[in-house]
Amino acid sequence: MSVHLHWFLPTGGDGRTLVDRHAYTDGGIKRDRITPVSGVRAPDVEYLAQIAKAAEQLGFEAVLTPTGTWCEDAWLTTTALTQVTDRLKFLVAFRPGVISPVLAAQMAATYQRLSRGRLLLNVVTGGDSTEQKRFGDHLDHDRRYARTDEFLQVVRGVWSGKPFDFHGEHYQVEGGLTALPPDPLPQIFFGGSSAAAGPVAARNVDVYLTWGEPPEQVRQKIEWIRGLAEQEGREVRFGIRLHTISRDSSKEAWATADRLLGDLDPDTVAAAQQALGKSESVGQQRMLALHGGSRDKLEIAPNLWAGVGLVRGGAGTALVGSHAEVADRIEEYHALGVEHFVLSGYPHLEEAYWFGEGVRPELAARGLLAGVPAPLEGVPAANGRPASAPGGAPLLVAGGR
Repeated sequence: MSVHLHWFLPTGGDGRTLVDRHAYTDGGIKRDRITPVSGVRAPDVEYLAQIAKAAEQLGFEAVLTPTGTWCEDAWLTTTALTQVTDRLKFLVAFRPGVISPVLAAQMAATYQRLSRGRLLLNVVTGGDSTEQKRFGDHLDHDRRYARTDEFLQVVRGVWSGKPFDFHGEHYQVEGGLTALPPDPLPQIFFGGSSAAAGPVAARNVDVYLTWGEPPEQVRQKIEWIRGLAEQEGREVRFGIRLHTISRDSSKEAWATADRLLGDLDPDTVAAAQQALGKSESVGQQRMLALHGGSRDKLEIAPNLWAGVGLVRGGAGTALVGSHAEVADRIEEYHALGVEHFVLSGYPHLEEAYWFGEGVRPELAARGLLAGVPAPLEGVPAANGRPASAPGGAPLLVAGGR
């Protein structure tokens, strides 16, 4: 089982701090109590194309594109980026509750043909009622997962190439089909830590994705989902969502983490924690429990830092250390059964290079990767790095934004 490496497209904006490009208080509508963010890089197509091209060159298989109020639309954005990349796949996040499953199946089929098979799907059920209502969705937490279950059954049925009927609580479909089913069928990624989420994953998905909890907690999740899948007569693969801060030395990496933490004032952290604490997501509550809103003891496992989660919703932990140490932790998760690693870092362009030129060769040397990406083969090294970044990470910015 090889490791599959994926990166992240910051379609809500990017920058050199942990503070998200949007605000947290009042659902992000008002911007008081939030530290002003400088050096913001707008998520325009030119900057996102830089990240996508870098990810492709550095050997990442795909990039995750998020969904929600504060992001550009994932379908439209990534369709544009397929035109400036050749091999890179796009892990498109979307919410089942705001789109017809038959339309979603048709969109996916069209995307596969336009991109020549480069679509992966990340199904996001949603754990924040305020966000869901903003899109016209008023179901409660458990009913949203029940709807996702039906949604995925319809999508897969419609992809069969034959008229498909479905009669459920949330969807009534008669003769649903796509004229040309996608080829290949997109892999479906899905995450959820609640009791309502587990059976949905077991019955429907290809890859169960967890946020970056300590290894023992990840092991327990894998055993839970694997057991449920076995009851359904299925096998599910596993992935993990993490940030990374990888440097030539451990000291440099932790200094970077300390700088990111130092940029956060108490009011910003308090506002973020107050907003995130209202989430119905069990996964989000597990992320918050890792640090309890405190800056103390943020290294919750070797090289696993919970500082990101002080202000960021969703994935709240980062692998921090030397390239070899970060590779060690990836190897540790891989030994538990994790195959897909969906990674990110601040800023996303520079951190892609730090990881791709530092950690990826470590993983390849350990036999965990299929091989070195073609664009980097035979490139002469300088100070242990490919010539694309002699002496350190490249200083690439998006038009000064």
